[in-house]
Amino acid sequence: MKKIGLLAAGFIAAMVLISNLGPLVGLGISVLVLYFVIKKFLKANSTGGKVGWGIAGFIILMATASNVPAILGIAAAYVLYLVYKNWDKKENVMQQENDPFINFEKQWAQLKNN
Repeated sequence: MKKIGLLAAGFIAAMVLISNLGPLVGLGISVLVLYFVIKKFLKANSTGGKVGWGIAGFIILMATASNVPAILGIAAAYVLYLVYKNWDKKENVMQQENDPFINFEKQWAQLKNN
C-alpha cells in the first residue's frame, strides 16, 4: 500500500515538474543574469554606472519574479527525490526477541531464579 502512495506522489510530482520546465529554465537564466548585473553594480565606480546597473538589476529582478511558478517545479523535484529515497526503505519492525513486553514473563522468571 505504501508503494502505491509513493507511486502516485511520484507521478504527480513528475507531471508538475514537467509542466514547470519553462519557468525553471527562465528562473535559472534570469538569476544568472541578475548575478552578473550585481557584480557589475558593485564594481562600478561612477554614480551613473551604479544607477544604470541598478535599473538593469531592477528590470532583471522583475523578470526573475515573473518565474515564481518555478518554485512549484523545485518543490516537485524535491518530492521526486524523497520518493526515490524512500522507495526501497524497510520499515523498522522490532524483533520479538528484543521486545521487552513480549519477553517480560521469561525475563521475570529468570530474575526469580537468580
